[in-house]
Amino acid sequence: MGASAASARDERAAPGPSRAVRLVRGVVAMVLFTLPVLFLGFAVRQQLDPLIRFDEDVIRATTTATREHGLSGLFLFIQAVSQPWVVYVLATAVCLWTWLRKGLRSRALWAFVTMMVSWNVGLQAKSLVGRARPVVQDPISHAPGYSFPSGHAFNIAVVATVMVFLLWPLLSRTGRRVAVTVAVVVVLVVGLDRLMVGAHFPSDVLAGYVLGVGITFSSWLGFIGKKAATSSPGPSSPA
Repeated sequence: MGASAASARDERAAPGPSRAVRLVRGVVAMVLFTLPVLFLGFAVRQQLDPLIRFDEDVIRATTTATREHGLSGLFLFIQAVSQPWVVYVLATAVCLWTWLRKGLRSRALWAFVTMMVSWNVGLQAKSLVGRARPVVQDPISHAPGYSFPSGHAFNIAVVATVMVFLLWPLLSRTGRRVAVTVAVVVVLVVGLDRLMVGAHFPSDVLAGYVLGVGITFSSWLGFIGKKAATSSPGPSSPA
């Protein structure tokens, strides 16, 4: 009863900022999130020595640790189940459930469109920097395409944050804490996996995180924002 009522109240949202104000706010947020990714990409293209040395040292250390501790199977499994198409299929199912069973039509539509747009943005972003994948002896995984930013890290950051925003009004206070904690853990584990199998440099993973979270947050501000009903507070204050 509580969740259904909250859903209904969420859809009967109180008036908020105008569409133009929300869009400007979303654009500003996206610029702020994109700038550090652009600077990092520029440093990669210019082969900034401290960054390149750090990236290569970490990759050597992580792949060596994976082999020495017999963790290849575990991290290859994480790589397989965190493939973008897998997480997007699961997330789409959640969107359908919240739309059809919980009545969160606006949130569900926003979540689905944000994820599909993000998926394509992630694919295009790699060609801007054109960074080659890490080269290590006895590689654990062979990944195609460019390295910057990490597609796995980017897409899991998008899906995890979108799911928290989407499900927020359906969760209790404890449930919200659990959801945020699970999202953070999943994102960190997938990012660690990219390093442990030698598929990405640390800077690739960091760029994927920042860009993924930035797109979700900016999309929320631009298209939903604070217009959600105050009686059913969604992630308009997404701490």
